[in-house]
Amino acid sequence: MQITNVEVLPVELSLRLPYRTAYHPEIDRVTVVFVRIETRQGQVAWGCAAFDPALTGETLEDVVRACRACACRARDLNPLNTEYALEELAQLTKTSPSALCAFDIAFHDLLGLAAGLPLYRLLGGYRNRIQTSVTIGIAPVKETVELARDRARQGFRILKVKGGLDPDEDVRRVRAIHKALPHFTLRLDADQGYTVQQALDVTRALEGRLEMLEQPTPADDLDGLRQVTKHSPVPILADESVVGPASALEIAASRAADGMSVKLATCGGLRCARQVDTIARAAKMTTMVSCVNEPALLTAAGLSFALSSPNVRYGDLDGHLDLVGDPTVPGFLLEEGWLIATDVPGLGCTVDL
Repeated sequence: MQITNVEVLPVELSLRLPYRTAYHPEIDRVTVVFVRIETRQGQVAWGCAAFDPALTGETLEDVVRACRACACRARDLNPLNTEYALEELAQLTKTSPSALCAFDIAFHDLLGLAAGLPLYRLLGGYRNRIQTSVTIGIAPVKETVELARDRARQGFRILKVKGGLDPDEDVRRVRAIHKALPHFTLRLDADQGYTVQQALDVTRALEGRLEMLEQPTPADDLDGLRQVTKHSPVPILADESVVGPASALEIAASRAADGMSVKLATCGGLRCARQVDTIARAAKMTTMVSCVNEPALLTAAGLSFALSSPNVRYGDLDGHLDLVGDPTVPGFLLEEGWLIATDVPGLGCTVDL
């Protein structure tokens, strides 16, 4: 298969529902970079780079520059030789994992198109659906409960509550949601905001109400994370601490968490995510497939990965839900909080750009 043309297309998208996190005062828009690939055989595949500067340090200029460098190199690569092609592009994207992710998912899309198979089947086909959480940003208790009720009316039954600024307030917010929606599954994401003692106080206060606590301590403090995991009555997942296979191996070796959260956009795509999941699986740790604010094209890739592995227990793939003007036409379905794959080959998406 020969690539004949690659387009790099930055797009700014606004959020229908702006929200706060521990390290973002307010998120109301995102800029992403779509990549369109044409082949001599007539296939058209799409990739997307979605990035969060607070997580990876990338800027739009960095991502566009890296995507353009990859576009030039890709014309000399056979995308069906996926390992070789992506290893070549990895040399050009060492500081821009989102750019590598864009080409990674585009090449995997081409692989599915060439095989005539949906990507989730090509990767393993363990299941065809997974339940996803939906995020509740940081807000006062009353507003938090109203946001949770709104998501309940949309059919979601798993809520991920953002926290990390005030542990006591986080406890009050989770308790209020649990009182209002007692049969819902609740997750708390501290976004690195707690000390070890604060994290343990929160888990003990919310024992029986939380399914998990995500990244309670700073990403580079694995010893602190390990201490929380050792003494917490609630499962602990590493998120920002997981930046690739090497970090995953370190977390697994030190038993610093009960599971790992993987984001395609921050680790460089499906190739890297599958390596992290393999490490987690060997260590008998669970995997959660998560996301940044990202178009449905990236959600489709994350979903394909999540459906491929029996070790993926948790889905957190809501990054596309509130984007206004997302040019992606998704092939997957969303029904009552469940993401469901279809049998359209490749990623199953088209992009209207």
